[in-house]
Amino acid sequence: MTAETGPALDSAAGFRLLLSEAQDVATIVLDEPQRRNAQSPHTWRGLIAAVNGLPGSVRVLMIRAEGPSFSAGLDRSLLSASDGDISELADIARGSASEADRAIAEFQQAFGLAARPSLVSIALVQGYAIGAGFQLALSCDIRIVSDDVQFSMAEVTLGLVPDLGGTKRLVELVGYSRAASICLTGRRITAAEADAIGLASAVVPVDQLITAGEQFAEQILAMPRSAVIETKALLLAAAGRSQLEQEAAERAAQYRQLRELVGVDTEDFDA
Repeated sequence: MTAETGPALDSAAGFRLLLSEAQDVATIVLDEPQRRNAQSPHTWRGLIAAVNGLPGSVRVLMIRAEGPSFSAGLDRSLLSASDGDISELADIARGSASEADRAIAEFQQAFGLAARPSLVSIALVQGYAIGAGFQLALSCDIRIVSDDVQFSMAEVTLGLVPDLGGTKRLVELVGYSRAASICLTGRRITAAEADAIGLASAVVPVDQLITAGEQFAEQILAMPRSAVIETKALLLAAAGRSQLEQEAAERAAQYRQLRELVGVDTEDFDA
């Protein structure tokens, strides 16, 4: 399986969307290496449209980037006025709190990649993954990183806060204390540290990053789709449930899978 042999769907938002020939794998390629794949609201709206428009056959979504860096994060020019024009982010600052809430809530939708049980997302991260770039990687189910990766939640260095869902995801991955040390200092996290604290699912040489991603995708595609969906749904909900609640959810999911395996109509539940 090669994830990028299908048609490329070009986007003006700074990335390309590619589909495999079988249309079971989609790949989003951040494709502005000259800008270190900096992001903007235009990028985020494009990501939302691209993911929402994926064919129902897609089971795995990979996100990678051209050039030496995954993403340098927010395009900093958006924080200031240029040629007398107020940028979109500066315009948000000048508006009301409710308007800002609506605008940022829209941006956050682009970082909900892991929320869909039917889609497994894999980030292939090399070089710098800063701010919004870090949060984009955090939004994926699996992070395969190169040995030269450097993560940083740098928003605090700009007088900002991480506002794309990354604070909760980071705390859940590495714990509060480590997340605080990362977010409150803006420090860099190397591949070795990312591996040690559970931020990385795997660390590989940079020239093996795409191959490693394809291998992960092949392993997922080899599993029964319904079992993957049910298992991911259980994992997603686990943090918000008690042990007893999670066990009950596991029982219900297993019942549905057993009925499917033996060919019982999944709608024909016993009273």
